[in-house]
Amino acid sequence: MNKRTRLLIVLAVLAICFAFLWPSISWYARTPKEVQALALGSMENLKDYSNVKASQDVDAFMDLLRANPNAEVSKEQKWLSDAAKKNYKAKNEAVPSPLNLMACIKSFDSRSELVTLIEGRYRDRILKAKHQYQNSVKLGLDLSGGMNVIVKADLDSVVASQADSGVDADTLKKEAMAQAVETLSSRIDRFGLSSPTIRQQGDDRIYIELPGSAEAAQVNSIIQGSAILNFRLVDNDATTAFQTYYYTHLDSTFDSQGRVIDPNAIPGLKPEENEVLGYYTTDAYGLDQRESYLVVKKEIALDGKHIKSATVGQEDITGKPQVNFTLDAEGAEIFGTFTGDHVGEYLAIVSDNKIKSNARIQSAITGGSVAITGFSAQEAQNLRKVLQTAWLDVPLSVESQQVIGASLGEQAIRQGFFAIVIGLAAIMIFMLIWYKGAGVNACVAQILNLYIMFSILSAFNLTITLPTIAGMILTIGMAVDANVIIFERIKEERLLGKDRAASIASGFDNAFWAIMDSNITTFIAAIFMSQLGTGSIQGFAVSLAIGVCSTVFTALVVSRLMFDFNTETVHKQNISIGWRIK
Repeated sequence: MNKRTRLLIVLAVLAICFAFLWPSISWYARTPKEVQALALGSMENLKDYSNVKASQDVDAFMDLLRANPNAEVSKEQKWLSDAAKKNYKAKNEAVPSPLNLMACIKSFDSRSELVTLIEGRYRDRILKAKHQYQNSVKLGLDLSGGMNVIVKADLDSVVASQADSGVDADTLKKEAMAQAVETLSSRIDRFGLSSPTIRQQGDDRIYIELPGSAEAAQVNSIIQGSAILNFRLVDNDATTAFQTYYYTHLDSTFDSQGRVIDPNAIPGLKPEENEVLGYYTTDAYGLDQRESYLVVKKEIALDGKHIKSATVGQEDITGKPQVNFTLDAEGAEIFGTFTGDHVGEYLAIVSDNKIKSNARIQSAITGGSVAITGFSAQEAQNLRKVLQTAWLDVPLSVESQQVIGASLGEQAIRQGFFAIVIGLAAIMIFMLIWYKGAGVNACVAQILNLYIMFSILSAFNLTITLPTIAGMILTIGMAVDANVIIFERIKEERLLGKDRAASIASGFDNAFWAIMDSNITTFIAAIFMSQLGTGSIQGFAVSLAIGVCSTVFTALVVSRLMFDFNTETVHKQNISIGWRIK
């Protein structure tokens, strides 16, 4: 391999590594702290934040126009003039000249249309930051602080409770675990706990990782609490009054947590009788998407515990999707009486304080078999999952729990950082003193070695933990070991009387298999540890395996390129590689 090929390979690797590392750089160095907090929060909080900020921006525009009707559009607001031009073009109207702020505002048909545009800008900004975080290297709990919890699901009780359902035990267990993971994800997201990791572990356990600060009591109540599902009557008159009020008070109806600020100020709303809840549908990404608000009675018409099963079927005549669920004897009696007394009114299915369905009661529903229509196929499946939380409720218990304080995490970061810096500095100083000019090659190789390691960690969205840092420190020692082998081989060739070019070529050739053998055996051990180990052992093994690959590359390619550059381009004849070697 000639010098030009090595140079192209090194440049390509550095460019690819920079692309891998860019999301991490953007997240940790270029994203403001307040944006990070929003990106790590729940989607509901993001929606509420974007809506409130958009309403405030529209109010600011209106205040500015009242003070100066001829106000111009600033350079920072070019997005507004661009949107206005598209609006005028869509209406087949001429774009006013000059296109000032008043003309831009008039291009929108309503205030809500302008709010939607601005809300999308806020949302896209936060979602972009969230995407950067998802593609960046992350700090483990031992560095960032937080909590990890292992939850055990009692699948035997689920099978026992559904013994007469006709579904085999394995299918029930599989559906129960999927339901448990989905329910926990929804609950934890609703409580705004930042960037949780939730995954099934084994057959009957769920692993939960919650970075940042989280109270153990709150998390335990979320995990062990049963799904809350019930049927409630919709108060249509109060809903109409509320919506009229809300659209004229968009930024003063709810607080940042989505709670009504002053229930007594809203016509038709009686805190002791009814309450405002969001009506949600599920978008293409499986996230709850709030469509509107409804006022529902606080009195529960039917509790979800009476649901025995839920399936998706088709209407006999139209073939459209419908959701079928059956009730136990007590539930069938309650539901039949209630629906008979409220024919023509609307009944809402409420799950964890979210309205998931709002259907009109056509007639009294008796017999315990209920069919709900008016959905698309996807919406029907989503509603079945909601109903499933009631009849396929999985008892969960916390098997183990570990809490790491944020201050301890910060201390671990500092100690790990100092360990890497001090270790790297000590090795670089030794190499410069002992190998003189050749030590510079080793120092550059060491820096690039860490750069490549961090890039690969970022590329695979891996997590940095204390064992990962230990693997990095070990890699530093291994990397310098490869350079020492090469330099000693070059010194031996130089003592035999060979010139610079021949000594370097022979030194790298003779050192090649010694370096490869030691690193291959280490890599094999790291692979086995990563596959057979768990937790901290895997973190150490993965960083070690990555370090082995980067060490071989920097020692055999980068260091060789620097030697060849000084030989062929700078035309050096001697080698500064020791105190008695020229």
